[in-house]
Amino acid sequence: MIRNFLFLITFFLGIIFISLIFIPALFLPQQVTLFGGKIMGYWSAFCLRTILSTKIIIKGKNNIINNESFFIASSHQSMFETFFLQTIFNSPIFILKKELLKIPLFGWYLKKIGSISIDRNRTTKENLGFFDKISQTINKSKRPLIIFPQGTRLDPNERLPFKKGAGKIYEQIKLKCLPVAINSGKIWPKKGKLKSNLVLTISILEPIEEGLDKNVFLKNLQNKIYSELDILN
Repeated sequence: MIRNFLFLITFFLGIIFISLIFIPALFLPQQVTLFGGKIMGYWSAFCLRTILSTKIIIKGKNNIINNESFFIASSHQSMFETFFLQTIFNSPIFILKKELLKIPLFGWYLKKIGSISIDRNRTTKENLGFFDKISQTINKSKRPLIIFPQGTRLDPNERLPFKKGAGKIYEQIKLKCLPVAINSGKIWPKKGKLKSNLVLTISILEPIEEGLDKNVFLKNLQNKIYSELDILN
């Protein structure tokens, strides 16, 4: 209980402090703000290692695609991956709920780093151009896109079907997909107490080639990530 409290207080105070320090970055080149995001990623890992005695392992670094464009599809169990994956990959472009952009200060950073928002469960003019916006962003940037095909943070044992939007993105941008499985929910769950003295594994899996039927791709992606999570659990 004490570790839980200490972790949450330390982590969020650190995130707030970093956010305040980087306020001037909102008026500077985007690279400065992206650097702040990486610091937040390292901070989240530091808090886990020092306060919860978490061992963090990264598997499959050799699967990271170099010298060509790709996008990342990651499992989503906690806040950890939204911060830490920025330290492994080249400051990914996030697709996120439009509501997050309304959070004071934090939302401003999300806009500054070029995040792509979508208004869930509504048909808007902005949503109709969503996939075109993704293509345009990818074509203009050397940063990889990152999606969370489960759509939200899930319990480590939940196995909900992946959202069909992931298949549409794959079909639209015509790039290789790098699947990532992370068992972060075992340590830092969406709800409930955090757990200490465990191993958190980020498993970077073999890429899925471009050009598949979107439904075949989605099934392949889901099988790869859930099979790996079954092993990590």
